[in-house]
Amino acid sequence: MTRPHVLLVMTDQHRAGFTAGSGFGLDTMPFADGLAAGGLRFPDAYTTSPACVPARTSLLTGRFPSSHKVTQNSNAEHAYYAEDLLDVLRSAGYRLSFSGKPHMHRGPGDFDFWAGPYYHTAGPAETDQERAFDAWLEELDHGVAMEPTPFPLECQLPHRIVDRAVEALDAAGHQPQFLWVSLPEPHNPYQVPEPYFSLFAEDDVPAREHGPEAARAKGGHWLWLQRLIQEKRPDYDEHWRRYRANYCGMLRMIDDQIRRLVEHARSVLDGPLLVVLLSDHGDYVGEYGLQRKGAGLPEVLVRIPMVFHGDGVRPGQVRDELVSLVDVLPTVCELVGAAIPDGVQGRSLEPLLRGEPAPADVFSSIYAERGYGGTTYGPDERPPLHYSYDGPTFDELNTVTQSGASRMVRRGDHKLVAHSTGQGELYDLRADPLEVVDLFADPEHARVREELTWLLLQWTLRLQDTLPRGAYDPKIPDHHWFTVPPSG
Repeated sequence: MTRPHVLLVMTDQHRAGFTAGSGFGLDTMPFADGLAAGGLRFPDAYTTSPACVPARTSLLTGRFPSSHKVTQNSNAEHAYYAEDLLDVLRSAGYRLSFSGKPHMHRGPGDFDFWAGPYYHTAGPAETDQERAFDAWLEELDHGVAMEPTPFPLECQLPHRIVDRAVEALDAAGHQPQFLWVSLPEPHNPYQVPEPYFSLFAEDDVPAREHGPEAARAKGGHWLWLQRLIQEKRPDYDEHWRRYRANYCGMLRMIDDQIRRLVEHARSVLDGPLLVVLLSDHGDYVGEYGLQRKGAGLPEVLVRIPMVFHGDGVRPGQVRDELVSLVDVLPTVCELVGAAIPDGVQGRSLEPLLRGEPAPADVFSSIYAERGYGGTTYGPDERPPLHYSYDGPTFDELNTVTQSGASRMVRRGDHKLVAHSTGQGELYDLRADPLEVVDLFADPEHARVREELTWLLLQWTLRLQDTLPRGAYDPKIPDHHWFTVPPSG
């Protein structure tokens, strides 16, 4: 078989549904929308966890965080798996290239070409102007810029990352290529140069549904995080429209760099090309009066963009299956003719890419996780953090917001979240997409709650880890299409 070149473009903290092609009121990513229109879009794609390293480890290993063991951003080296995406592609004869933000268990020695690490406020700088820009980013302290960035586009990390990715493409030989381009944006700090800063006016940005009162009403980690930000940055929520406008401008800036990358790949690579666009997790983008991420498993954090375009993809598809980051590895395995490794928990989407129907009982529900484990800190506790309670600096993924554990399952319009505190949440996503009306204790929804509780139990059983392998071989269905039984 002719193996396609694979171009994987991952954005960071990129909320789903923020493009015109996905129903948003502003045309933020016309090129990405064009790739989706000429390929396949999964509007209901989910991360495994709304945190960078756990999610990226899931992408590489096809496993959920509770199985690959990376449940926080600080323990990537503990990833547990048999073979990951790089192992599969290396065995299949691919040249492996990386440019961008890593935040993963793999490093320079695992690639034939490596450019990085680029993070949200710095990267390898080659000029005094790039170094000055990185210092300016650091000084912004992951905040929201009120004015256009006083540096040219060429200093921006996505532009520098794509420059290096172009070098990787130009050095490509005759073997099949895998190029992973990992863009740190639209993650905070929220800044963008002209013309992108003025492209989407504050008054033109679609309004949010709920402000800080929604986080306070949710309580728990939501209340703790909202209080913390309010204490550190008392006027932060006054600028939510600027925050959203910058976010949209960053999306257009990213889109232009993706266009530059894909067009160059098409010009220099011989043979078929598969382009995969996705993100690791979402962003509140002002909802609940919050920025970034941290508390809970709301749709704004767990739903992600996911687009396939090119070789092996029937164009013009918008699929309604509920899919996940863990599904990418087994999909790539089947596309390149490789066996799916032991321990993979995702499902191959390869038949879906070709336009074939999928069993409803395989793709009618989805699952995600949150939490480092242990007991859960309450909203009035102030344990030691990895940063000071004094001053404006904070990290939303911290000892408190990630304490305990939560698991979610969605089926149809309903979503259940179970917490290690013994509490639960239930939402009707059609009537209440921002999840502010909790139906868990509503007698009229008792049957739905029971059915989803059973479904969540079935998911946890379905994800029983098959590693380490012993003397007995687990029975694995075609395409990893496990059925999650309905309630009886």
